[in-house]
Amino acid sequence: MQTLHVDADTWMHRLSPRVKLLALTAFGVLLFLTQSIVLLACANLVGAALYLRCGLPVAEALKRLRPILVSIAVLAIFAAIVGPLHAAIVTALRLTALALFAATVTATTSMAAFIDEITALATPLERLGLLKAADIGLAIGLVIRFVPEILDRYRSIREAHQARGIKIRLATTLAPLIILTLRDADNIAAAIDARGIRRQ
Repeated sequence: MQTLHVDADTWMHRLSPRVKLLALTAFGVLLFLTQSIVLLACANLVGAALYLRCGLPVAEALKRLRPILVSIAVLAIFAAIVGPLHAAIVTALRLTALALFAATVTATTSMAAFIDEITALATPLERLGLLKAADIGLAIGLVIRFVPEILDRYRSIREAHQARGIKIRLATTLAPLIILTLRDADNIAAAIDARGIRRQ
C-alpha cells in the first residue's frame, strides 16, 4: 500500500507531529474566521511555499493535489453561479489554503507518527468512556493510507475505459471503484482481526 509521506530531511519533517496537527487545526479555524481575500491569498502563498519545500518534485507535488484542486474549482464555479462572486473566491481560496497545509502535514509526517499522535490526543476521550483511542488512531491512519490507493484505482479504471473506447461517466467508474475499495477494506479488516491489533 502506498503512502503520502515523503522520505526527506526538512525542518518540517523534524517538527513534532503534535505541533503540526495542532497548528493545522488552529490554521483551519482561522481560515474560516476571515472573509478577507488578501489574507486568504497570503495564506495560499505561505501554504504553497511550505508544500513545495517538503521534498517532492514540483510535477509530483501538483499531481497529488490535482483531484482536490479540480473539486475546489468546480465548487467555486457553482458558488459563483448561485451566489456572490466574493463568496465564491473566498471559498476557493480558503479550501485551497487548507488543502496545501494539510498536504504539507501528510507529506512530512510518517504514518506511524500520525497514528501515535492521534491516539495520544484521543486518550482523554477514552478515559471518559467515549471511544477507544487506539481504534481512532488506526482508523485515521488507514484512511490516509487509502487515499493514494483510491486515486490510483480511479486512474486505472479511467484508463481502461479509454482503452476500450467507453465514455467516462460517474455511473460507470464509481461502481467498480467502490467494489474494489470495499474488497480491500474487507481484506485489511480480516488481517487486523487475525493479528489481534484492535483491542477488545
